[in-house]
Amino acid sequence: RPPPPSAGRPSVEECVDLWEGVFGERGVSEPRLSSEYIVAHVLGANTLASLARRGLAAVLTEAQTQRVWDLCARRLERMPVQYVIEEWDFRDLTLKMRPPVFIPRPETEELVGLVLTDLQHSRGPDQRGAVLASGPSLRFLEVGCGSGAISLSLLKSLPQARAVAVDRSPAAVSLAEENAHRLGLQDRLDLMELDVMTDAQAVLSHCGLFDFIVSNPPYVFSADMAALEPEILRFEDPGALDGGADGMDVIRHILSLAQQILPVGGKVYLEVEPRQPEMLQQRPGAGLQYTATHRDFSHRPRFCVLQRGRG
Repeated sequence: RPPPPSAGRPSVEECVDLWEGVFGERGVSEPRLSSEYIVAHVLGANTLASLARRGLAAVLTEAQTQRVWDLCARRLERMPVQYVIEEWDFRDLTLKMRPPVFIPRPETEELVGLVLTDLQHSRGPDQRGAVLASGPSLRFLEVGCGSGAISLSLLKSLPQARAVAVDRSPAAVSLAEENAHRLGLQDRLDLMELDVMTDAQAVLSHCGLFDFIVSNPPYVFSADMAALEPEILRFEDPGALDGGADGMDVIRHILSLAQQILPVGGKVYLEVEPRQPEMLQQRPGAGLQYTATHRDFSHRPRFCVLQRGRG
């Protein structure tokens, strides 16, 4: 059990240091950051750095102290800090978070940046499939939307765009809808509870053509699932992580769908496991050309771009 609050109220710095030590002793990952995020959240800030301006010597109220203890007790149970504080920043957005909806990782911020950069450099032909960032007809599909991070970030950066986002988890669709309303983007985002592995026909029937597809799909090899951190295994939806024997189950269905809903020149942007770009290059799928591999901030091959060709 966590140590009870002491009779004297701790300062911000004392509180952070105390819980860093407790988390470290209990084997909680990232003990310093966990402590900082929780204390900052209770004090109405995003980070400890923004609190520093007010002074780390400031003393917490009794209510604040108790709230820190309550939230840190959840972190001791290995609940991810994003779920503990019920929100997380993704690029320039603050998103609501709750279990078991998949927590967006820093790599996925890079995926959004890759898409935006690619759109800025696109010079499409004067046809329906032209991918123009400023064009009023820009329309994209996200497969496996989770909290809505990718679609909402893209929509905020592309004020003329519209999106359809699908997820097989009702909890994910509900949270993405809540985030869309909080950000005022609900009118440009259509959300569907749908599994592309079994309900792809619904996308074909109701959605028409898209300029591009973007996805951070389940891509973990099934054999690797047991080695994931306790925070992930206990709290996050395994369906958002487990991609089958080679991590490619959902990816194959996305590529099959792409052949039917993308115009010539339309692209697929994927976040994948570092072993998968080579697999995709060898077998990109009928009608698709593998055009690029991009590395993440750790220099691992993490993002794949494919493009629909003619025929």
